[in-house]
Amino acid sequence: MKLNDAYEPVIGLEVHAQLLTASKAFCSCSTQFGVEPNSNVCPVCLGMPGTLPVLNRNLVEFIIRMGLATGCSITPRSVFARKNYFYPDLPKGYQISQFDLPLCTGGSVEIDLDDGSRKTIRLTRIHMEEDAGKSIHDIDVDTLVDVNRCGVPLIEIVSEPDMRSPREAYLFLTRIRQLVTYLGICDGNMEEGSLRADANISVRRKGTTPFGTKTEVKNMNSFRYVERALEFEINRQIQVLTEGGTVAQETLLWDANLGVAIPMRSKEEAHDYRYFPDPDLVPVLVEEAWTGRIRESMPELPTVRRDRFESTLGLPRYDADVLTAEKETADYFEDTLQELTNQTGRDRKDLAKPVSNWVMTDILRVMGERKLAIGQVPISPVRLAGMIRLILDGTISGTIAKELFEEMLGSDEDPESIVERKGLVQVSDHGVLSAAIQEVLDNSPDQVRKYINGSDKVFGFFVGQTMKKLQGKGNPSVINELLRKKLDGLKSA
Repeated sequence: MKLNDAYEPVIGLEVHAQLLTASKAFCSCSTQFGVEPNSNVCPVCLGMPGTLPVLNRNLVEFIIRMGLATGCSITPRSVFARKNYFYPDLPKGYQISQFDLPLCTGGSVEIDLDDGSRKTIRLTRIHMEEDAGKSIHDIDVDTLVDVNRCGVPLIEIVSEPDMRSPREAYLFLTRIRQLVTYLGICDGNMEEGSLRADANISVRRKGTTPFGTKTEVKNMNSFRYVERALEFEINRQIQVLTEGGTVAQETLLWDANLGVAIPMRSKEEAHDYRYFPDPDLVPVLVEEAWTGRIRESMPELPTVRRDRFESTLGLPRYDADVLTAEKETADYFEDTLQELTNQTGRDRKDLAKPVSNWVMTDILRVMGERKLAIGQVPISPVRLAGMIRLILDGTISGTIAKELFEEMLGSDEDPESIVERKGLVQVSDHGVLSAAIQEVLDNSPDQVRKYINGSDKVFGFFVGQTMKKLQGKGNPSVINELLRKKLDGLKSA
């Protein structure tokens, strides 16, 4: 949908990331997804009288990692608070969260815009909290409640209202997902609810400073739905204003099937959650030595890795962006490159582009076609490196390599053995190639005449016919060399 050029949107996101701890935030229950409903529960996460929560140390470490990755200030003393509200899937009647003393404040995230420029999106805070349960609405049996998710640790990443288009919001959310997965603190799966985003949206006339009345849109469980939901709500608000109406402050739910945002509840005044410090939890004290140890253990961040792929390995920006979009893909690329370097002894910079081409074109294609994670692709970095080495040393041609790659997908056999067993070794013998070329020229008098008369375009025809005759096994560089000599000899005769 095209947005009205007279208005600009003002967007802020609240992103919840479910953390990859083995146990819940304040008890020892498992956080495993997809198990029998209401099986990962205990008196603590159900809020039974007389129970006491105990803080999961990994929860604190994970949020500090995210805070350091986004340049936040780490608060030396932060406090947990009770966020009180009633909902059927919240058995305690409150969530343990943080309010006026969050663990991380400030910071920012950089996004790469489509025009090649970068934009900084400021963060307000990153704080810890526990998740609520899940209500399942069934037409036949009304509403069911699964409380397995109660107490699962979350971080909430709150941005400033710095985004000015649905596309910027999409890029921001993509960057957040990239960061949490690189840090190993969240799997980033929006469909399973481990990464969720709510958006605060208002519009104002371009050139004006005051914000308009904002609405909140929830229930966006994919990156594309975020973009579509924002486009819908922005256009809806613009239409209300251009028709002389007033935007109501309310919460809306995105219905992906209908492509509309449906009002959920009015928010004419800020909701009173009656926050107060949780009396059962002591303040969280973070010493500089603890932060320092976490900082030393931080992995290479995605933008740093992307820039290194460009500057050190000489890859184009496009390749570097694609390869570092997912940490596992970047790891697979680097493992293959290192293995190929070990096998050939050649400079990594010379080998990076051939490896990049195979990973981006063929490995990612297989992942898409078969719906596989890169760790599930049957071809390991060691085997892919072995195949690329056979191309580089002239054992097989690029055409044969495509055939070999498909064969490797269905077999654990190493590439050298497959080449030997199937007789795929590239033909480089000058005598064999010259004979094949001569036969092609003898059978193509019209094309030879065109070449002699100055039509260099038919050269590719001769190459193709020679390769066809040799069943794709001819060495292309040698064929080109011998063919050019024969044809130029005919031209000068």
